[in-house]
Amino acid sequence: MKFLFNKRYFRIGFTAFMVIAASICFYYLVFHGDRFSAQLDAFFRVISPILSGIIFAYLMTPMVNGIENKFLIPLFRRDKSSVTAKQRKYMRACSITLTVLIVIWLIYGFFSILIPNIFTSIRSIARQFPDYVENLTGWSTRFLEDNPDIEKMVIRILDEYSEEFAKYLNGSIIPQMETLVKQLSLSMISVLKALWNIIIGVIISIYVLYNKELHAGQAKKIVFALCNTKTANQFIKDVRFVSDTFIGFISGKIVDSIIIGVICFAGTNILDMPYALLISVIIGVTNVIPFFGPYLGAIPSTILILMVNPVQAVYFVIFILILQQIDGNLIGPKILGQSTGLSGFWVIFSITIFGGIMGVPGMIIGVPFFAVLYAMIRRVTNRMLTKRGLPVETDQYLKVDYIDENGFVPIEENSETTTFFKLKKRLFTQKNSDKNQK
Repeated sequence: MKFLFNKRYFRIGFTAFMVIAASICFYYLVFHGDRFSAQLDAFFRVISPILSGIIFAYLMTPMVNGIENKFLIPLFRRDKSSVTAKQRKYMRACSITLTVLIVIWLIYGFFSILIPNIFTSIRSIARQFPDYVENLTGWSTRFLEDNPDIEKMVIRILDEYSEEFAKYLNGSIIPQMETLVKQLSLSMISVLKALWNIIIGVIISIYVLYNKELHAGQAKKIVFALCNTKTANQFIKDVRFVSDTFIGFISGKIVDSIIIGVICFAGTNILDMPYALLISVIIGVTNVIPFFGPYLGAIPSTILILMVNPVQAVYFVIFILILQQIDGNLIGPKILGQSTGLSGFWVIFSITIFGGIMGVPGMIIGVPFFAVLYAMIRRVTNRMLTKRGLPVETDQYLKVDYIDENGFVPIEENSETTTFFKLKKRLFTQKNSDKNQK
């Protein structure tokens, strides 16, 4: 007996199976979310080296392509002949090797300069800390003597919170010292595991970079197999747009932060401020975080200078405000261009959401990630409006009340009726006209 395959029944059965499976997953997620979260964390811990390798390969791809296209291909094509497959393998191996060596050299150079200066600054702070406290105490005492009302308020606040701090210290911190030591030991083990994952990730990234065209071709093959040609082409185009936007913002922000760090180092040296290198590194690193980064870096830097010289701390705050204005209005737009296209509200929104979910890494990648999501929604919306023959410019929708067969109908200014009542009136009129026609 020959079996007859019915596509219609197969689709119905497959749809029913997927609905039941999704319902089970939803029930498990709602009522056993802690187990699901634990399993998800364990899964990500297992694949974290692979994810690290893919991220490293993605970030190093522009450098590998630049070395190949600008240096190695002209070197291998001196006779203007085509590059053979064997030569391309050699070029890929050389470009990956050079990229890894350059990255290692940059990291080593950065930490070889930073760590000794940090140790020197910390030793200087520890050695001169009593003098700093004495300077700060003397300055605050003179300030309070000149302002007796503020002195009374400060004394009252100190009396209130000193007792609470003593209770907290005796009741919480001291009994938990053993727990803190255990957590510190576990943190050291976590650091070692993270270093091991980084090493494995670098090895995986080398393999991914060596065969990146093959992996891209396999991904395109799957997309064209699952989707029709038009949808697949649009999907691949959107993925390229996402990649260009994301990598453009990350690389541009890194370059911008390096420039800000160098300018800050030059400015603090000219102003003869203490711990110039340490403060410049703090400002440069925190500048990677959009919007809030400069302020996060300025607060600890100001405290360091405040312990040495309160007047210079005021000069430093003014210098940082000027520097951030230059960065926000001149340096940043020149480097980043319109890579995000987000307004200030959406920047704060994305930093708040992703920072709350992922912490500091979320604050760094939140803006480009949300910019990509924002741009994708805009592209899809514009495509749908174009199919319907409607304009895509937002300015044309600012004063639109509704759209009829004649086009846009603007909002009536100085009208006492609201849009709700006008819409209700139009629906009532249309309903009566339909009854009359019947």
